[in-house]
This record gives sequence, structure tokens and C-alpha cells, in this order.
Amino acid sequence: MAMSGGKDDGSPMMEMNTTPLIDVMLVLLIMFIITIPVATHSVNIDLPQATPPTNNPTVDPVKNKLILTAQNQILWNGSPITEGNLVSLLQATKAMNPEPELQFQPEEYASYEIANRMLKTITLSKVTKFGFVGNENFATFSK
Repeated sequence: MAMSGGKDDGSPMMEMNTTPLIDVMLVLLIMFIITIPVATHSVNIDLPQATPPTNNPTVDPVKNKLILTAQNQILWNGSPITEGNLVSLLQATKAMNPEPELQFQPEEYASYEIANRMLKTITLSKVTKFGFVGNENFATFSK
């Protein structure tokens, strides 16, 4: 690193040394970035009470497919269920060892609001094996 001590004729140096100023500004910038609160998005929803299943859908020990149709019908392995039934079915899958995989497939024109409520229910049930399927149907590739 080169340092300047002024001119050879003994006159004082007229330039301001900005290195300490830049160092202080970088430290302040890092402190500002660290103290920014993490942006979180939460959706507060009153979930319906769980009701016993009426049509007795079965729980597969390997994988279960949860479909939300464009007509806002919820299907569990092809059997129609309600959002209340979903809670009890998810609890049944959590009790299994090993836990079966849950595959969620909303159709193209399914209600975003119902899909969001279903995802919130799945999140609250703490399902560990979860995945979205059918997204490849909506992908458009241009070459």
C-alpha cells in the first residue's frame, strides 16, 4: 500500500484521507443489514374443526395424493373429502411408521384461497414428506 506524506517542499497535504471514512461506512452498512428484521409473510386463518370422515377414504402406507380440482373439490386418493377430514387424515399419516409421502396437486383453475388453506393445514400438521406434483403440466418451454 502506498501512502502519501505530502509534497517534498514541506507544504501541508490538501487531500482528505477517505480510507477511515470508507471503513466506518462499511461497518455501518453491515450493522444496518444485520439489524433489518426478517420479512415474514403470515396468513391468519381460522381452520374448521375436524370431523370424522363420512366416506372413509383410505390412507396408503407409501404415498397419498391430495388433489384440488377446478370445481374446488378436494380428493384424497380419488375420494372426495372436506377440509375437516383432511386434518384427521394427516394425523393418521403422521402416526404411521414410516410416514407416507403426501403429494399435492392443484389443478390449473383451482381456487388459490382453498389451496392456501390446505397448505396451511398441511404445514400445521408437520408432515415431513411432502411434494408438489403435476407442475410439469403447466411449464412452457420455448427454444
